[in-house]
Amino acid sequence: MKKLMMLVLALAASVAGVMAQARFANKEDSLYIREHYRKVEQMVPMRDGVKLFTSIYIPKDISATKKYPFMLSRSPYSVVPYGDEYKTTLGPTMLFAKDGYIFVYQDVRGKFMSEGNFTAVRPYIPVKKSKSDVDESSDTYDTIDWLIKNIPDNNGRVGTYGISAPGFYATMTMIDAHPALKAASPQAPVTDWFMGDDRHHNGAFFFMGTFSFLSSFGVPRPAPTTKGGGRFTEYNTPDAYKFYQNVGPVKNINEKFLKNQNAIWNEMMDHESYDEFWQSRTPVPHLKNIKPAVMTVGGWFDQEDLYGPLKTYAGIEKNNPKSPNTLIMGPWIHGGWVRSTGEFLGNIRFEGKNSQFYQEQIEFPFFSHYLKDTPDPKLPKAYIFDTGISVWNKYDQWPPKGAVEKKLYLLPNGKLSFTPKTAAKETFDEYTSDPARPVPFTSEIAISRGADFMYEDQRFAARRPDVLVYESDVLTENVSISGGVIANLMVSTTGTDADYVVKLIDVYPDDAPNNSPRPGTQMGGFQLLVRGEVMRAKFRRSFSKPEAMVPNKKEKVSFDMQDAAHTFKKGHKMMVQIQSSWFPLVDVNPQKFVNIYKATKEDFQVAKHRIYTSGPKGSYISVESIEK
Repeated sequence: MKKLMMLVLALAASVAGVMAQARFANKEDSLYIREHYRKVEQMVPMRDGVKLFTSIYIPKDISATKKYPFMLSRSPYSVVPYGDEYKTTLGPTMLFAKDGYIFVYQDVRGKFMSEGNFTAVRPYIPVKKSKSDVDESSDTYDTIDWLIKNIPDNNGRVGTYGISAPGFYATMTMIDAHPALKAASPQAPVTDWFMGDDRHHNGAFFFMGTFSFLSSFGVPRPAPTTKGGGRFTEYNTPDAYKFYQNVGPVKNINEKFLKNQNAIWNEMMDHESYDEFWQSRTPVPHLKNIKPAVMTVGGWFDQEDLYGPLKTYAGIEKNNPKSPNTLIMGPWIHGGWVRSTGEFLGNIRFEGKNSQFYQEQIEFPFFSHYLKDTPDPKLPKAYIFDTGISVWNKYDQWPPKGAVEKKLYLLPNGKLSFTPKTAAKETFDEYTSDPARPVPFTSEIAISRGADFMYEDQRFAARRPDVLVYESDVLTENVSISGGVIANLMVSTTGTDADYVVKLIDVYPDDAPNNSPRPGTQMGGFQLLVRGEVMRAKFRRSFSKPEAMVPNKKEKVSFDMQDAAHTFKKGHKMMVQIQSSWFPLVDVNPQKFVNIYKATKEDFQVAKHRIYTSGPKGSYISVESIEK
């Protein structure tokens, strides 16, 4: 007991020391910025006459003989602070501030102090017929043009960057780019709100995160303001599972809380399938003839935008960019390369200060080379962190050359193997899914989604009767996944619609060392979620044209689970879990073919689901694997 108390006190002292250092660093950084930069605020005119509020930090030593490039970040989340107050840090990190850049922050059209009307993930207009045809690409072009012409003693070069929604705006800067734009870094960029980022995954609605976010983000803004809309807080319980169960069908959110006043929520509720509304909002089809150097950044445990960096990189690569195109994927949650050291997540410890490595050895040299002519860092096409063995790998493409498809078969008796076993007769496993008692997405009691579920021990779910579990034998050698992960399920259901959630899991041995950053945690038998994804079965043939399931008919449901880079170590096991709810991360499927956004309580029904396990004709997970 004494040892434990000493450990707790030591940990508390360590945390306090880190926090004190952070406060000191922020104070020091803030003083540095005040001493070395002057701030100006401008309303920058766009081609249609709308003016965008822009905050500019200019080095005080700028001159005709000492010119600086621009670093531009456009955001719907405000350029705060406004007026005489200064930011406490500038640029992606203080490395940039201390090296000298002109930092530009802009409220996007219709947000905070900028004029105009806001459109979430505003569609790109390929053919602009008049000055009133504007999009985020044209707004960026006009902003850069104004900066180059109106801020004296710049060196004529611009870099753009941003995380999450600002990452989307960074992506849009590359399309029809201004000639002065030399380098762009979309980081965890919002890329497709229906297929895989934030709001939906494979057509399934990400319920709790969307309501929480849009309760603030979708609040009307009648006039320019420095204040944002307040987020919904009246949960009256710390338990999200309980709160969203009490809400009932999704349509009740509007009736009970939003009162039809949230325009973005209303738009989403009007577009249940992947129609032109959603298709027009992804930039991927327009990532052609990209001329600036691009460095796309993401985290393997990103709870919001894992889809975005992978698809942005692939979209540019597919269309043969005119300039370098690099993908960086590290051991981070959303924005973790800036907001954490990258040494651990929850109970999982990684080797090295991975965020510092990225900031100093990758991000800063990338921009410095293209904006200031410093030596070429010679970044590979893909700089990828293996989350199983804590190693950074360089590849000349992603997925890497040499990666081959391997099929991980779901077999009878809960077995999992790369070797198929042909059964004498058709075999299957069956479970009952009850919408009144959905499978929780986490074992934690919390009202917000957070990120812990992305690397949480999955034993809490494995013990439920409505979750199927398939486990391999103990691995006799390392198995490395480097590339795509695709679920290929053969299923049947007694209903006419269903959700299928598939999790790929790394099972630690029972004698695994207790090296968790959290004192006292037992790591033996830990079930680490490597990749988890959901598919709404009505979209199995087309995301644009939903189609009912035929009760008790065997059908194939295949879907993209997103890429992974993970080595399952010798002595570990591989596991797959399958379930039909993931609540309240994802809304509950009524298991009846209806428009779920308009479904009533009476539409929800219990259904039985079969997962067929008959070897080559049954279900399997396809992974891209390389030898390590």
